[in-house]
Amino acid sequence: MRLSDRGLELLVELEGLRLRAYLDVAGLPTIGVGHLLTESEKNGGCLTINGEQIPWQNGITKEQALALLAQDVGWAEEAINKLVQVSLNQNQFDALVSFIFNVGIGAFRNSTLLRVLNDGDYEEVPSQLRRWVRVGGRGPETGFTALSNRREREIELWNAE
Repeated sequence: MRLSDRGLELLVELEGLRLRAYLDVAGLPTIGVGHLLTESEKNGGCLTINGEQIPWQNGITKEQALALLAQDVGWAEEAINKLVQVSLNQNQFDALVSFIFNVGIGAFRNSTLLRVLNDGDYEEVPSQLRRWVRVGGRGPETGFTALSNRREREIELWNAE
């Protein structure tokens, strides 16, 4: 499966679209739609988008950011297609792409969420998603609600018909 346009739109909404480099909530240099700059991109000053070298220091265009996102979600799509052993509808797939894009493949691979999903317990997925609401020691109890809000949007998509 591949991420749908609806899933892509959700990722843009959740991650935000920033045409200039910034530090994300974890303090990591980021550009576009949640693209973490690699060491070689930081040092070389260019992003590779569809095989073309694009300088990023003075910003990128919206079109470049969306092309970069489409390129970036490939690893999350691949992870779901490889690790999830039960069938998913498009909305469920899209919700998981958003989740994995945020937490990373290693966290997903070793998660209880993946285990209960592969056991066929689709109903348990929303409560498992709600467990992933902390970054850098901050969570809802400290007033940091961005991840809680994100998880609720992913759950909404997971449950959509």
